[in-house]
Amino acid sequence: MKTLLLFFIFLRLLGPSRAVYKQWIPNTNFENDSNWDQGRVPCTNDMVIFGSSEAVSIFVQSPHSLTDMYLPLNGEFIMAPGAGFAAFDGNYEPGCETASEIKFTSSGGYQWYDPTLWHAAVSLDDLERGKYMFSVDEERVPCQYDDVLFQPETSFWVNIESSEQMIRLRSISVMGQKFTDDDTLAEYMKSRSAKLQFHGQGAFQLSNARCPDKSGCECGNAADRHRICAALLQNSGGQCPTLTCKNPLKPAGHCCEICGAIISLEYSTGFDIELYRDRIRHAFLSLPKNAGVQMAISKVRRARTFLGLLPRSSASFIQIVLMDNRTGSQSGTHAEELAGDIMSDIAEHGGSFGIVRGSLQAATGENWGAQGVGPPRGGTVAGIVIGSFLLLLLFGIVLLLYRKGVVRSFPGVHLLSRWKPMSDLDSLGEAVDRGFDNPMFDTPSSLAALEDACSTEETPKETGSKNTQVYYINPLYDETELRA
Repeated sequence: MKTLLLFFIFLRLLGPSRAVYKQWIPNTNFENDSNWDQGRVPCTNDMVIFGSSEAVSIFVQSPHSLTDMYLPLNGEFIMAPGAGFAAFDGNYEPGCETASEIKFTSSGGYQWYDPTLWHAAVSLDDLERGKYMFSVDEERVPCQYDDVLFQPETSFWVNIESSEQMIRLRSISVMGQKFTDDDTLAEYMKSRSAKLQFHGQGAFQLSNARCPDKSGCECGNAADRHRICAALLQNSGGQCPTLTCKNPLKPAGHCCEICGAIISLEYSTGFDIELYRDRIRHAFLSLPKNAGVQMAISKVRRARTFLGLLPRSSASFIQIVLMDNRTGSQSGTHAEELAGDIMSDIAEHGGSFGIVRGSLQAATGENWGAQGVGPPRGGTVAGIVIGSFLLLLLFGIVLLLYRKGVVRSFPGVHLLSRWKPMSDLDSLGEAVDRGFDNPMFDTPSSLAALEDACSTEETPKETGSKNTQVYYINPLYDETELRA
């Protein structure tokens, strides 16, 4: 184990903290088939129509011959070398013999906080190869220490409305130009192209810095979570997909519940999130048997409460989300198996990585369960304490109101005031009126005594002074009237 740990530390020292690149997916290029209502690029015999009110920047990569084209009142064409437009010269292209209208349709509606419009990877090579990261929904959108890329030789349209005053990033690259400081970016944002590319009232703040905490940094998109989830679920009426697992889980930073497993880690100052990410990747995810499992690991925040009821503060922890590609009754079972292996590894080697405690929750098509490694959290005990506390609090409030006369009828207090220990009553002697003897409740020492009690007439006073083992007060009896 020590040799393996030294190996991971060596890998960690080979470079700075991990970079994360977020690349914008859609574009408004002229040659993009999806930007046209007929699903193809205009040809020579087409009439090309741009909406008159559209404010759009369009990148043109090659020359085009067109019959007619209606341009927007506010827009621009960005021409690549050799690109341009020419009038139709009478030579038809194959498949373009029939004249038709074709409209440009991709000029708006794309939101910065739509997680479906971004690709994420740990390197530029991974972006090129399509090796993308799996993340919770909040982290699919650029985080505060991410590098944002708009692909070279592409135009785009994006709404950057935000709940924060600034969208914080490490850097941003547009049209092949990388911006790492606010001043240079501010100059570009004044240009005509930037005004056609970025829409809304949002603004950017660049740090050109990596996360300074080796245990990880929070993404920073919590304030715009409602935007992220609304964009993610806009095509499903705001409804999350139906799951087949029992008691599905809700990871922090995710919009919908999942089938799979969540591991929560409490950590010490020696914890390094990148080192532990490499540990899981090389020791578990690289195994062929785990090929169908996706993992997301990040630092997130959860609220702390007093007795699980009153908000007190918040604390950060490391969250590992595991999901698999199994369906039906098997959904989440592969992720659960891997989570169990990781928990066993934490129990044996977690201290070497600065892990104080790990807890696991799993939801699959077969079952749901939770377990932990480390000191118990006492969730059940906390529930009992909370219930007892609320019960005592309610009883105390009612008792206080009764004492002050606000509540005049409280059965519990009435019974407490009526029933007294026999020792207390005996100490008062004849001064205390015991009411009358009830032969159904008295306990005479013999049958003769019972017959005596039934045949002998007694005055109320004599009955009240008899010493019996069972004492009963009749609320209809008033001692003062008898004495009178």
